Parts: sequence; C-alpha cells; structure tokens
Amino acid sequence: MNDQLHPWQWDEPTWRGHVGRVRAGRPLRPSSWPGGARVAVALSFDSDHETPALRDGEVLPGKLAQGEYGARVGVPRILRLLERFSAPATFFMPAVSALLHDGEVKSYVDGGHEVALHGWIHERNTSLAPEAERDLAFRAADTLERLAGTRPVGIRTPSWDFSAATLAITRELGLAYDSSLMADDDCYELLADGEPTGVVELPVEWIRDDAPYFMMERFASLRPYTPPRGVLSIWRDEFDAAHAEGGLFQLTLHPHIIGHRSRMAVLTELLEHISGHDVWFATHAQVVAHVLAEQEAP
Repeated sequence: MNDQLHPWQWDEPTWRGHVGRVRAGRPLRPSSWPGGARVAVALSFDSDHETPALRDGEVLPGKLAQGEYGARVGVPRILRLLERFSAPATFFMPAVSALLHDGEVKSYVDGGHEVALHGWIHERNTSLAPEAERDLAFRAADTLERLAGTRPVGIRTPSWDFSAATLAITRELGLAYDSSLMADDDCYELLADGEPTGVVELPVEWIRDDAPYFMMERFASLRPYTPPRGVLSIWRDEFDAAHAEGGLFQLTLHPHIIGHRSRMAVLTELLEHISGHDVWFATHAQVVAHVLAEQEAP
C-alpha cells in the first residue's frame, strides 16, 4: 500500500487523494449582510468545562475545578456581557458538559443563543474507530436536542480536525454546517473527494481563539505568555480587516479561559470597539442560513 511508504515515496494519486479528501469548494461570502451591515460577527464559546480533563482520565479535583470555573463563573459573566451588547452567540457544548451542569443549556436558549455539537466528552475524534465516532456524535446530538428543545444544526469537532469518517457522519446527521477547518476567512462549501456536499464550513483559526494565548499546564511548558491586551490588539486588527473587506469576523472562546476578570475586560473592550461599527451580530447558524439563502436566490 502506498500509504505505508514514506510521504516522499508516495505516487501522485496518493498525495492528491489525501489532499482532496476534504477540500474547500465554492466561496460563500454574500454580497451583503442583513440590515445593510458591513460585517457579520459570529461569536462562539466552547463550553468544555471539565470534559478535556475527563477525556484524558484526569479525575483529581485540581484540574476539574479549573474546568468548573467555566460553568460556575465564566458562563454567567459571558451571558451578561452578550446581553449588554444584544449579541447572539453560538455555544458549542460537549454533551457531558451539558449533563454535568443542569440548566446551562436552557440559559443559552433563553438568552437567544445557539447550542451546537462539540462531541460527547471532548473526545479526540481522529483517534476513534468510525463506529465509535458515529455513536458518540449521535448520542451527543440526542442529548443536546433533549436539553435545548431543538436539534443542533452545526458541529465543531473537539479537536478541530476530521477523521476519515467525520464528514460522512456530519452529513448523516443532516447538519447544515461545520466550524472546525481553516481554509478561508469566510464561509465556503465542503467538498468530499471533489464532490460538493452541501455542508457549509464556517472557518475557525487559532489566531482567533483564546486557548493558544491563555492556556496553562502546571506540569508542562504551556504558559500564557501573551498579555491580554496584546491579544486584544490581534483580535481588533482581525475585526478591522474583516470590516474593511465586508466579510466575516468569527471568534472562538472558552468560558473557563476567557471568563477570568482580566480577560473579560479585554472581551468587553473588543465588543465596545466592534459595536462602534455597522455590524450584524449573529449565531453561526444564522450566518450559514444567510449565505445559503443568497446562493439560492434567483
């Protein structure tokens, strides 16, 4: 098998096959945004809480408490801030997080926010057998549907990556969009082996994520080296460029990371800056519905 060779030994069909398995298709930046807004702002929060620790079998109180902070302190602060700016957001939530924190999903729904898939226990989907990945995805969808009252229409894989089975599972679930890949600044359609899938990608980027800047691991070299206002400068520049282009500004945050006081101050300043412009705050599902509606318009 060619895949058992070193990559430099692959023949052309092999390396082309790997690259083409999941690829960016037609761009989906709309010609305009609702209300004449210049830019769409899609805020998202990955409500992981204790699940990354649980996934790794870390069950001592220290690491679990760090995650619990997200639900206990971070989420209420975030919801108050979003209400202040009348900014609907998307909360990607592992099903185990939702089951651990009774009423949290309802608080998102009551606030006008979207609840979307983010795995069962923040599993590393790329290391799972296809049948296990599928089982966890469907269990998670059923759980969030029960708690939110509506079935999720979007997914963000816990590891921001696809296994060989992920796109097929996403399509089998009937989801409208994914938000895990990084081939553009704006929405695009996903291709599977060169064929259009109808699944919209609302892309993420590590630049627009709080975790790379602020994560801390006491027994490893992972430390938060970037001052919060240094991160603010990056995110503000990202937004300003999206506004200049008339495109999409998407941001990924985590309640147990961004929810601390000094970091919430930065998020507040960012939203104050954004709100001084002609923007459309929307959930990921709303952005996807808008770009698809324009594509279907005569």
